[in-house]
Amino acid sequence: MVHEIWQCPDGAVAALVLAHGAGAGMRHRNMQAIADAFALRNIATLRFDFPFIEAGRKRVDPPAVATARIAAAFRSAGERTHLPLWLGGHSFGGRMASHAVLTEAIAPAGLVFCSFPLHAAGKPGAERARHLEQIRLPMLFLSGTRDALATPALLEPLVQALPTAKLHWLDTADHGYRVLQRERNGKGSVFDEMAVAASAFVGTH
Repeated sequence: MVHEIWQCPDGAVAALVLAHGAGAGMRHRNMQAIADAFALRNIATLRFDFPFIEAGRKRVDPPAVATARIAAAFRSAGERTHLPLWLGGHSFGGRMASHAVLTEAIAPAGLVFCSFPLHAAGKPGAERARHLEQIRLPMLFLSGTRDALATPALLEPLVQALPTAKLHWLDTADHGYRVLQRERNGKGSVFDEMAVAASAFVGTH
C-alpha cells in the first residue's frame, strides 16, 4: 500500500501533487512546512514517498520508477478531488515530476518546482534541464538566491528561454530553504513567500 498525506484546506482553489527530494521523505519538516504554507493560501497538497524511501534505501530510484510513482500519486489525487491538479516537488522530486509529464499519461495544469536542481553538487551545468523545452505547460520555479545547485547565472537564462515559465527568487535561501534572516528585510517565512508566489501563479492560469 502506498502511503499518502492529503492536506486540503476549506476553500482550496487548486491541488498540488508534491514530490519530495533525494535526502528525505514526505514527512520531512520542509515538506510539511511547504504543505502548511500552501494550505494557508488555499492550495491543497498530496505528498507521497518514493519507493527508495519506503524501502529504507539512500540511493534514489531510477527515473522510470520515480516517474511511475509520481503518475500513481497524480491519479490518486484526481480520485480525491475535482480541483485543478498541479504537479511538482522539491529538488529531485520536482525534476522527476517534469520527466513524468513527458513519459507518463498525466496532464497537470502546470508545474511548480521548489529548488529545481540544475546539476549535481560541484558540477555546474544545465544538462539536467534540457528536456524542459519540450514542456508547454505553465512552470513556476521557486529558487533560493543562495542555491548552489541552481545559481542565478545558470537558472535565469534557462527560464527566460522557456516561454511558459516564471522564476521567483527566494531572497537569501539556499537549496534547503535556510535563509539569512537579518538580510531578508522583514520578508518573513520563506515558505510563506513560496506559497504567495505559487498562489499568484496558479491564479493566473
